[in-house]
Amino acid sequence: MLVAGLCRAAVRRGLSVAPFKPQNMSNNAAVTADGGEIGRAQALQALACGLQPVTDMNPVLLKPETETGAQVVVQGKRIATVKARDYAAMKTDLMAPVLQSFERLKAKYDLVLVEGAGSPAEVNLRSGDIANMGFAMAADVPVVLTSDIDRGGVIAQIVGTQAVLDAADNARIAGFLVNKFRGDPRLFDDGYQVIEQTTGWRGFGVLPWFAEAWKLPAEDALDISKHVGEGAFKIVCLGLSRIANFDDLDPLSQEPAVSVMMLQPGQAIPGDTDLVIIPGSKSTRGDLAFLRAQGWDVDLLAHHRRGGHVLGICGGYQMLGKFIVDADGIEGSAGKSDGLGLLDVVTEMIPDKKLTEITAIHAGSGQIFEGYEIHIGRTDGADCVRPFASIGNRAEGAMSADGRVIGSYLHGMFRNDAFRAAFLRDLGAEASNVSYGDTVEATLDALADHIEAHLDVGGILSTAR
Repeated sequence: MLVAGLCRAAVRRGLSVAPFKPQNMSNNAAVTADGGEIGRAQALQALACGLQPVTDMNPVLLKPETETGAQVVVQGKRIATVKARDYAAMKTDLMAPVLQSFERLKAKYDLVLVEGAGSPAEVNLRSGDIANMGFAMAADVPVVLTSDIDRGGVIAQIVGTQAVLDAADNARIAGFLVNKFRGDPRLFDDGYQVIEQTTGWRGFGVLPWFAEAWKLPAEDALDISKHVGEGAFKIVCLGLSRIANFDDLDPLSQEPAVSVMMLQPGQAIPGDTDLVIIPGSKSTRGDLAFLRAQGWDVDLLAHHRRGGHVLGICGGYQMLGKFIVDADGIEGSAGKSDGLGLLDVVTEMIPDKKLTEITAIHAGSGQIFEGYEIHIGRTDGADCVRPFASIGNRAEGAMSADGRVIGSYLHGMFRNDAFRAAFLRDLGAEASNVSYGDTVEATLDALADHIEAHLDVGGILSTAR
């Protein structure tokens, strides 16, 4: 969020700017203009720069599939699925493509704003590091240490970081700032001075909490874990353990007549829910078992009997069918799982991953919309004769005979204002004239204004080399 705001602030100062994150860990990915995938946060930062996202902006993306393993995406393409202990050995080989991507961006833009990952104080991970001080040292870039006061202990965060870093890494830090302050920032004046005096580092300011942040696409599922909106039409999204590409919810949460709730484990689907969304997942069969463990399969059947609607997107679409077959163990252990049976379709996992931006026509309303596909698996069955949409001459998705259960592989559809309005009206919800794209642009401008008002942006930019 901070990098996105700094990107917009720098662009407004007349600079050509690109974002860069050497390594990200997220299941919320964006399809890029060059046919790969990067973290959704870097796509937002690219938008703040007025750019189309490209894979060089996030050359290493880790997409967790289990508690101990993740898919490794390098310069937009999946190269392996590894355990955490094995990734440590792989990192050394990844510095080369990371620096290659960074150098390409440096050659094209006035300024590259680099986002770290986690904390530079994790000195136990310093060997082979490509995300924080290891990258900064290899690429010869200055570092502004950003602390999160909302979590508490901010003085110890900053002073403790200086204490554990070695002399070379400490010398690379140009200063610090304090982020996400709630209340009157002047109340922290004494603490701020303690940090400056103790560390000898330059302070670039205290940034108050940005209340409009919820209007921007969320990177982390925790960002949308609370109930949003008080509208009469109630949408519930199942909070799967490996939820992926959940930014599909962002445009819906801004509709005045809609309320969106991310259902947490152990919670039942409320009886007054109008639409249940089963989102994408990085581990479809694993999350299907997780869904059943919460009792949501029973709740979904009851919701459907009451006349409620269900929308499954990507992995959620696969779960709605009769079976999911993964004979080769592409997403985990090989096997076959019974689906929820709300759609007459069957999914077979295949090794080829589909990564493409699309333009589609909604079968129900005739509205044209843009979106993207990012999935493995092929789904077919009797309910596909009632497609959700068409992409050129290809039918996409499926719908039940009663029209109340829909499955689709298409992400990003609700960013299209006319389609979103038509979709909600079809379900009996009141649609607004809200422009999601305009809202995001206005919020990025407001974020840049917020940062300019509270941080020494000129000082931060002056540290660039």
